[in-house]
Amino acid sequence: MTIQVGDRIPSTPLVKVTEEGPEQIGSDEYFAGRKIALFSVPGAFTPTCSAKHLPGFVEKAADLEAKGVDEIACTAVNDAFVMGAWGKASGVDGKVTMLADGNGTFAKAVGLEMDGSGFGLGTRGKRYSMIVNDGVVEQLHVEAPGQFEVSSADYLLARL
Repeated sequence: MTIQVGDRIPSTPLVKVTEEGPEQIGSDEYFAGRKIALFSVPGAFTPTCSAKHLPGFVEKAADLEAKGVDEIACTAVNDAFVMGAWGKASGVDGKVTMLADGNGTFAKAVGLEMDGSGFGLGTRGKRYSMIVNDGVVEQLHVEAPGQFEVSSADYLLARL
């Protein structure tokens, strides 16, 4: 079942990409006591994700912070090393935290997984954005397949 506004983020493991390397962190700990703008992409280094989705959040980081967002996080069903390399190549420079969901545990727990096997991707996370405040979903914007409209930084920013 897909997570809804008002629901608490389920307890799952995530891997946070840091300068010192991958850091295992639980979603309970990560989302506690802060307002997080979380967005999900089907895959690192994929066309829309690299050309529009991640760069939009990097560009709007200060604007989101000014609206009360404590941290911006990007998640994908990729390993921490791929997420780290993508973050470096995209110039996230501390503006976006890269969260690896290598086994798709988080995507499945929130009910936002997708079947990308037709493209050789296996099970991935859908494209979406959400605002999570102290572990509770305040906003959720899930894209229709093949679309990029409601999960953008601009769309989220306009609703804060």
